[in-house]
Amino acid sequence: MLEEEFGKLLLRVQQRNCEEQTLEVKAANKGCPERLYDTFSAFANQNEGGMLLFGLDEKQGFAKVGVYDAQDLQKKLMEVGESMTPVVRPVLSVYVEGAMLFVAAEIPPLDLAERPCFKTARGRLKGSFIRVGDADKPMTEYEVYSYEAYRKRSRDDLRPVAGISSSALDPVQLEQYLLKRKLDRPNFASVPTEQLYELTGLQKEGQFTLTAVLLFGLYPQAYFPQLSIIASRVPGTEMGEVDETGQRFLDSKRIEGSLVEMLEGAVSFLRSNMRMAVRIDPKTGKRQDMPEYPLDALREAVLNALVHRDYSTHTENMPIQLIMF
Repeated sequence: MLEEEFGKLLLRVQQRNCEEQTLEVKAANKGCPERLYDTFSAFANQNEGGMLLFGLDEKQGFAKVGVYDAQDLQKKLMEVGESMTPVVRPVLSVYVEGAMLFVAAEIPPLDLAERPCFKTARGRLKGSFIRVGDADKPMTEYEVYSYEAYRKRSRDDLRPVAGISSSALDPVQLEQYLLKRKLDRPNFASVPTEQLYELTGLQKEGQFTLTAVLLFGLYPQAYFPQLSIIASRVPGTEMGEVDETGQRFLDSKRIEGSLVEMLEGAVSFLRSNMRMAVRIDPKTGKRQDMPEYPLDALREAVLNALVHRDYSTHTENMPIQLIMF
């Protein structure tokens, strides 16, 4: 960092009198602060990275107090970076103002494939942090898992489901699907059914997958009760508002079944809960019904929610929320 930039940064912090999403302030006039690894981790785990600024005392209204020893502080910051996995290499800068020294440590963001960054001694689950405003918060198990799933390119929809037999699936729908796949790929015609299940993602490790259950299950919610849609229509523009009779919901429904059944059920709910204008063509005299929202767009939105939701074990107890205001 250039000296002019460093001076402006000190002035900006004092004027705003606060820390920020990408800025952490430490006094360090009486020694190196403890527990810097949480901020190292949080900054490395966000796209913008971040900066630790040493030499301002937050307790004194961000007054300039300088650091105890710029050389020793830089050495200890490098040691903190080396205690992380992956190793963090902070970019260090020193600024002199009168008799006081200030130190800045810029933490570069890690590539998504390398996150989460965590303190090695504490382990990935307890040593990973995320920045929330001006605070460093421990990552939840799900947040850690999300990075690991991205790195490993996990397909949670293809995970095997124990205890599911062919009797739980719709044999007609399943057979029609396999026939279509054989028509698309003639070389599938001679492939045994069990192998075809594996090749198409319906089975893994000899067990039916979550995909098979959701697409062809007779009643998927018997095994995954919350992989459903909770559809509601509320009277106002905010959740919790009531109408003149005190009702919070004008309509509410739990939509279950296979993915196809839930798609059709959700579209039917939307259609029945929206207004329909009537237009008469002046030339032909024919009646035209004009829905409040275009049905094609609604179908696409619901389909995206069903296909692209998180199907990991961490979120299988969270239904899709469909709310009409």
